[in-house]
Amino acid sequence: MLTADKPAGPVPPAAGTEPQGPARVRAVPARRKKTADRPPWLEPPRKTTVAARALALTVVVLVVAYPLLGVIGTSFASQTDIVKSTGLVLWPDHPTLEAYRTIFTGGVVLRALLVSIAVTVLGTAASLLVTIGMAYGLSRREVTGSRFMLLTALFTMLFNPGIVPNFLLVNELGLYDTYAALVLPTLVSAFNLVVLRSFFMNLPEELLDAARVDGAGDLRILLRVVLPLSKAVLAVISLFYAVTYWNAFFNALLYLDDAEKWPIPLVLRTFVLQGQSLGGTALGESTAPQQSVQMAVLVVAVVPILLVYPFLQRYFTKGVLTGAVKG
Repeated sequence: MLTADKPAGPVPPAAGTEPQGPARVRAVPARRKKTADRPPWLEPPRKTTVAARALALTVVVLVVAYPLLGVIGTSFASQTDIVKSTGLVLWPDHPTLEAYRTIFTGGVVLRALLVSIAVTVLGTAASLLVTIGMAYGLSRREVTGSRFMLLTALFTMLFNPGIVPNFLLVNELGLYDTYAALVLPTLVSAFNLVVLRSFFMNLPEELLDAARVDGAGDLRILLRVVLPLSKAVLAVISLFYAVTYWNAFFNALLYLDDAEKWPIPLVLRTFVLQGQSLGGTALGESTAPQQSVQMAVLVVAVVPILLVYPFLQRYFTKGVLTGAVKG
């Protein structure tokens, strides 16, 4: 009898039927392996996770926004609003600018504000100039003594000389009761120096070598190659320095004796916490409520530095991570 030849390979399953036997066993692990190879952070978040994040973010925003809005609202509040309220006034029913007229009439707050702005701008520029020069020099391994200078800078992060030695040094240098005493003692931050040096070391050496082949010197390489690639980390360091100089309260308290040279943080402490006279007008004798005057001084001291952050916000995360990941 004639018999049909058997097919050489396995018979494919008919349409609409599931594979049987070994074929079905092999198909399941393949799908599982594909899912297991996917990183966990690429998985879409669950609805409960998204809701928890939204709730946490809302709570944080409320905690931060309530005091700020309360301070701003109280600064515009009238005596009637202060009496009716048991604390901060979020939305005054009778808004007035009398508190701001009071603090700017005597000229003390306005002069202190100009002093803080000048110290912040000039101090930040000087600190950036020195920090960039030191960081670039310490990032070049061919510079003699760079390791010793780096260890010296790191030593200052661990050991602080203290208040009395700093005061004696400032006094001996003739910096007492001068604006230089607010800048020179904090001219270079060791943390900012290390962050910037780490960023410079991570730049590709090929770019620097190509610039040297074209005949560029170290100064031209720094200005034309290194700094244009360092905008993010420079923006972050600028913000750190600006906040430090703007909040220079303790140095002003130690080194400045003339009240006309006081920056805004020292004026804030003297005329808000201690309630002393404000340009010849006592806070208690002002036509504006004392609490409104205090909040107005606080707004003047806080808002200017807050206005700078939105312009640097896009560089903040990138600059911190890029400069501090490795070094």
